[in-house]
Formats: sequence, C-alpha cells, structure tokens
Amino acid sequence: MTNFGKNSSQQNPSALVAENSKLSMCNSAGKRSTSFKLAMNYAIFALIATAANIGTQDIVIRTYGGAFHILVSVIVGTGVGLLVKYVLDKRYIFRFRARSITHDTLTFVLYSIMGAATTAIFWGFEFGFHYIFETKEMRYLGGIIGLAIGYLAKYYLDRRFVFK
Repeated sequence: MTNFGKNSSQQNPSALVAENSKLSMCNSAGKRSTSFKLAMNYAIFALIATAANIGTQDIVIRTYGGAFHILVSVIVGTGVGLLVKYVLDKRYIFRFRARSITHDTLTFVLYSIMGAATTAIFWGFEFGFHYIFETKEMRYLGGIIGLAIGYLAKYYLDRRFVFK
C-alpha cells in the first residue's frame, strides 16, 4: 500500500521526533547566529560612538584651553557620542521606528535618562584615571574602559525600558 500525500513523519512517529529535533537544532543555531550578529553590531557601534566621543574630546582640548577645559571636552564628547549611539541603536540594533517627531523626541529623552547612570560609570572611570595617572592618554583609556562597561549596561536598560 502506498502513502500518497503523507510525509515520513506521518507514517513513522520516530521520524517525527527526529524531524522535530532537527528543527529545534536549526532554530537554536539560527538564534545563536542572530544573537552573535546583534552583539557584533552593537560592539562595532559602541566602538564608533566611543571614537566619536574621545575624538570630540581631543578636538575640544586642542581648540579650547580655557577654564574647565577637561570638563567641557568630556561633556561635549559625551553629547556627540550619545547622538551617534542613539541613531545607530535606534535603527540597526532595535529597529525602532518612531510614530512621529514627538514620539522620537520622547524616546530620545528616555534613552538619555537611561544613559545618565551609564554616563556616571564612564565619567567615574575617565576622571578616576585622570586623577590617578594625571596624563591625557590614561584619562582617555579610563574613558574607553568606562564606555565599554557603560554600553554593556545600557544595552540591557534600553532593551528593557526604551525600545520595548
């Protein structure tokens, strides 16, 4: 007797189990691949925003020698890094589309609020390294370390509270 129209899993229960196992393994591999790509993109975007931040700080330091020049450079660099990271995260990490300018503005404000805690981590490292080592290079290294830790924390905050 032929079984036209039936696949092997309909004929044999053990084939169904084997087929489901294959699908489950493919699904797990697909999720890991997607997670890996997301993590890599996030890391690349964090590096881009870090370069924008530290680069801006260096430009400010080179062009402004007035009072509080280090503080001014850190604040301006942080603002540039924030804008760069928001645009990249919104579009490529969270694939977020605002319904309106108002919605986008409110989302940016919430994104910035989440960034306040992580900015404290970043600034703590940057100013801490500046205080301990008293060199521009070590201050930047502290900033890079602080940004790396802050961006990791920020991803989880943004995923949970901003781009839901």
